[in-house]
Amino acid sequence: MKHCKTLFVAAALSAVATVGIVTSCNPAPEGSDPRVEKLLRKMTLEEKVGQTVLFTSDWTVTGPSMRQGYIDDIRSGRCGNIFNAYTADYTRKLQEIAVNETRLGIPLLFGYDVIHGFRTIFPINLGMACTWDMDAITRSAQIAAREASAAGLHWTYSPMCDICVEPRWGRISEGAGEDPYLGSAIAAAMTKGYQGSDLSADNTLLACVKHYAAYGAPQAGRDYNTVDMSERWLREFYLPPYKAAVDAGALSVMASFNELDGVPATANAHLLQDILRDEWGFRGFVVTDYTGINEMVCHGYAADEKDAGRLAMNAGIDMDMQSAAYFNYLVDQVRSGEVKESTLDEAVRRILNVKAALGLFDDPYRYCSPEREASQTLTAQNKAEARSIAAQSMVLLKNDGVLPLRKGARTAVIGALAASKDDLLGSWRGAGEVQAVPATIADAIREVTPAVYAEGCKETGDDRSGFGAALAAARSADQIVLVIGEDCQWTGEAASRTSINIPGVQSELLEKLAATGKPLAVVLLNGRPLDLSAVSAAAGALLEAWYPGTMGGYAVADVLFGDVNPSGKLCVTFPRNLGQVPIYHYAKNTGRPYVHPEAKYESRYLDCPNEPLYAFGHGLSYTTFSYSDITLSAASFGAGDTLQASVTVTNTGGRTGTETVQMYIRDLVGSVTRPVRQLKGFERVTLAPGESKQLTFDINPETISFWRADMTWGPEAGGFKVFIGGSSDNVKEAEFSYE
Repeated sequence: MKHCKTLFVAAALSAVATVGIVTSCNPAPEGSDPRVEKLLRKMTLEEKVGQTVLFTSDWTVTGPSMRQGYIDDIRSGRCGNIFNAYTADYTRKLQEIAVNETRLGIPLLFGYDVIHGFRTIFPINLGMACTWDMDAITRSAQIAAREASAAGLHWTYSPMCDICVEPRWGRISEGAGEDPYLGSAIAAAMTKGYQGSDLSADNTLLACVKHYAAYGAPQAGRDYNTVDMSERWLREFYLPPYKAAVDAGALSVMASFNELDGVPATANAHLLQDILRDEWGFRGFVVTDYTGINEMVCHGYAADEKDAGRLAMNAGIDMDMQSAAYFNYLVDQVRSGEVKESTLDEAVRRILNVKAALGLFDDPYRYCSPEREASQTLTAQNKAEARSIAAQSMVLLKNDGVLPLRKGARTAVIGALAASKDDLLGSWRGAGEVQAVPATIADAIREVTPAVYAEGCKETGDDRSGFGAALAAARSADQIVLVIGEDCQWTGEAASRTSINIPGVQSELLEKLAATGKPLAVVLLNGRPLDLSAVSAAAGALLEAWYPGTMGGYAVADVLFGDVNPSGKLCVTFPRNLGQVPIYHYAKNTGRPYVHPEAKYESRYLDCPNEPLYAFGHGLSYTTFSYSDITLSAASFGAGDTLQASVTVTNTGGRTGTETVQMYIRDLVGSVTRPVRQLKGFERVTLAPGESKQLTFDINPETISFWRADMTWGPEAGGFKVFIGGSSDNVKEAEFSYE
């Protein structure tokens, strides 16, 4: 039985400002499925432990170790879940072993990293977040679910809900950027897209909220590193997206690798029990990340792997991914009393109830259809959506009139990345294959206009031998497109950097091309904010394309030549240099804020402005927009009331364009200090030339609530500012009060 309800997407942990209403069906049963309870009464201790074990197949390497013999473990009932196995035929083969050759015939749960697409690859998540388009993000997850479920998969390790203000961290590419409000909306949209309204439908996937919690704040930007922050900062800025995904119906959560407040997340009862289950009411199961239990020994939190398994199970970890700590030791630990059998039973109950919700007890082969796999994969519709969303994800950072390029003009296309299909897919590209990419950026440009290609230089290294050919191509052309950035393997897991400059000699090549005086557009392929100060100064136009996916070559050409008017807005701040990091739009004032350019004793740098190169929310268009002053429905409001803030947006240019209108709030005085501004609303609007539209944002007590000095959630009386504009640094403002 499924119980539908209307959920507000949370922008914090309990009652919070909403980003809209999400209608979702949480497929978890009220109580436990009777079939699950019947199974639990029949299961031996070994069979129960088997349901808590998740092993990888040998199809894909996603971690440092590989276990052999997993098929024998399935047959013995000692492994109830498999990841990194896909295709309808292969998953059916494994499922038949579980159903037909084990005593109880409990179906396997198949998981895989479907992060930004399965076969049809969409832009990396950081890029998709720059669309600020929840409908588009939901559609991308629906397509991924259709393709992956047709290949026998039940479960995706997504959405990645880690807030991050650290560009050195490679996994910033997998998330939604720096903002908890935008991140919460995206987490809910992706969950809704994966799970749909009926998790038992054969074209949906079980979502997994990761990496819980605060994995995106590693010290020094180094992957897997220590995280340490106050409980207030954790709750206000890092936990909201996880909560939003749970509220949207996600029924699995993945514990993160990092420690928090001295305790690894894999055994952190405060996160897993106090917050996730007791406060949030989460009713699904929690899985570790890859070998997360074993790693607590290296953390210095567990004496050995056996001890680590005990700590994890007692803290609330239901399923062990790959470490084999439960597989090797849990039966004996239950028999010895180190782990209560009731604790194990509850873990198994949660896992089996999710299998029931997926419909696996009704038909364990419902996801294993070669016919559906063939008909649902890489369809023309899927690729059209991927192309459209890729174009939406691109952010026009700068344009001195170079873009859109002229069709029919001879174009020099330069850079190794311009001729790469592999790099278009980015990291964590699921089962996406280079062979499925129809065109590189250079290929796509050739289909639009006469073009000559020169490599110029590689993404890395100091080989300048190709500079001469690149300059010759540039001099023979009317306009230049230079594609530079990072090799896709330089982002993602285990891909942290101590520099955020463009690698190798690519920037040097840019300077030489700029010296030709030809119109020069730079296209960036990268998975993190980069130091673009020198690049921005040299380029006539700068298009942030991220890693745009299967159809990315065509999508880049669509934007460059004006077939698509760019509408992306940054979901993360781009610093002027690494020395400004961390830099983000919801920072707080100091006691000596920088307001006087000539002053020394204020919070400032001697060698660089405080402001970023490109602010959160920034993104240009081939048209222009103007904003009226803000009109408030009242000067003040109180409990139970709603204040409305309105602006009129006008397209003042010559092309139809889409603008993402953003609303920020500042609480001027609080019982604890408050950020200079926080995103509290946004709306995309498409306007024809000369067209105007009034947009109205609601401000209610939840909009201005925060974790107060006594760690209760709610609003405080006082004065506020509201800001509305096209980016966090280009806004109109007005004042109001809450009484």
